[in-house]
Amino acid sequence: MQVSENKVVSIHYTLTNDAGEVIDTSVGRAPLSYLHGAGNLIPGLEKALEGKACGDHIDVSLAPEEAYGQRDEALIQVVPKSTFEGIEEIEPGMQFQAQTPAGRQILTVVEVYDDEVVIDGNHPLAGETLHFSVEITEVREATEEELAHGHAH
Repeated sequence: MQVSENKVVSIHYTLTNDAGEVIDTSVGRAPLSYLHGAGNLIPGLEKALEGKACGDHIDVSLAPEEAYGQRDEALIQVVPKSTFEGIEEIEPGMQFQAQTPAGRQILTVVEVYDDEVVIDGNHPLAGETLHFSVEITEVREATEEELAHGHAH
């Protein structure tokens, strides 16, 4: 069975950056399962897996436009420190989830001043070329429930 829309696909992957550093991997864990065509993977990786089958192995490099996009300087903002009410220590590198008009977004603290905090709404991998090594471990028909929910169970 080939990877195509509305199939549940399970993969083992290793993600590296241009320097060859491992950013993420499923090796040593359960494979990642997703509903193909539902937008649950970055577009370039989903496209690269289209038409492949269980047992196939691919290596693919994705430009930022095929992954998390280019960095957008407009997503870097200065907000009042009071925005982080209830959090005693705010440090650069901390990440928070915020509800935005576009949905949930990860915000990274860049700098902390006496009364203000600089936050970055770009995805941490925005602007990066990503290198994936992927092994397809299973391809199956999605259940009605998975199709209704838009993701693999």
